[in-house]
Amino acid sequence: MQIRVQSEPFDTGAELNSFAQDRKDIGAVVSFTGIVRDTQGDLKEMLIEHYPGMTESAIARIAEEARQRWKLADVLVIHRYGPLKPGAPIMMVATASAHRAAAFEAADFLMDYLKSRAPFWKKEVTAEGAAWVAAKDADENALDRW
Repeated sequence: MQIRVQSEPFDTGAELNSFAQDRKDIGAVVSFTGIVRDTQGDLKEMLIEHYPGMTESAIARIAEEARQRWKLADVLVIHRYGPLKPGAPIMMVATASAHRAAAFEAADFLMDYLKSRAPFWKKEVTAEGAAWVAAKDADENALDRW
């Protein structure tokens, strides 16, 4: 299990190749990469803040829950912080399992958790100024599935 919270960019393809390399005990790898999206057409950057140590620990706990619940062979979570430009990868989740259903469900579970419960704070910076991104009811409601 790998949990990385970092300011540096990452290469999604290289991360995925490394994650699954030389594994003969898995039948499925599912990955998701989140990209900084400019929904209004004026986003200069997204500023992501976190509490070092606390954030990694919180993600590790939920990743371990997913690993146990779906009998995953491995889990990878990368989440960036700092200023990020539109179009930049912001995070990645990968799950590996003997079977695809478990890998898909676990990745979906992890994404719902990261979106609504992981201790990150996002601020959108535009020409008009900066504003914190509020939690969305749909993201909170998605956790009810689990």
